[in-house]
Amino acid sequence: LSICSRTVEPLEYYRRFLKENCRPDGRELGEFRTTTVNIGKCLRSITTADGSALVKLGNTTVICGVKAELAAPAVDSANKGYIVPNVELPSLCAERFRSGPPGEEAQAASQFIADSFLLPCLLSFYFSSQMIVKEDLCIASGKLAWVLYCDIICLDYDGNLLDASVFALLAALKNVQLPLVTINEETGLSEVNLKQKNPLIIRKHPVATSFAIFDE
Repeated sequence: LSICSRTVEPLEYYRRFLKENCRPDGRELGEFRTTTVNIGKCLRSITTADGSALVKLGNTTVICGVKAELAAPAVDSANKGYIVPNVELPSLCAERFRSGPPGEEAQAASQFIADSFLLPCLLSFYFSSQMIVKEDLCIASGKLAWVLYCDIICLDYDGNLLDASVFALLAALKNVQLPLVTINEETGLSEVNLKQKNPLIIRKHPVATSFAIFDE
């Protein structure tokens, strides 16, 4: 089946594969993509990250780097830290993406991860996995907390972006080691002990699974 058919008549293109009980990449309909993950020290190119992971779901390739910084908690969340996820879809990952500000799909992916996996909500039991509880990131209430900047970059886009992004994020967070930080009572300044590090507390291990209903 030609690429032209896929572009001009996408429904008919995929119907032909469904009739043959296979997918365009050769997999059977119920067959998962081949999955690989490299964590932390395996990614020598991300030496500045506090935690990192590279995930491949078939041809889709996503890399995640987590950078931890110290900041004052928000006034209305004195006992909580911050988690800032950001998904990037650069032009190199697929022809349809262009360089420049984040597009609608990248923004939607960032918001999905924030809402569904990291941020608490009124009905968190149903909608949020609570992978990390932000109270665990607080060092001193009202004074100091950790901020986790989670950069998720797609290197090759071939479907299942959210699944790969969540997998890479979880793997990178499990790889993070934070130094012990205390507040000096006399000076009021923070003191960082780089010799004593502890892993993040990962409360849940969510798995994202994408599916679609084709025709009826």
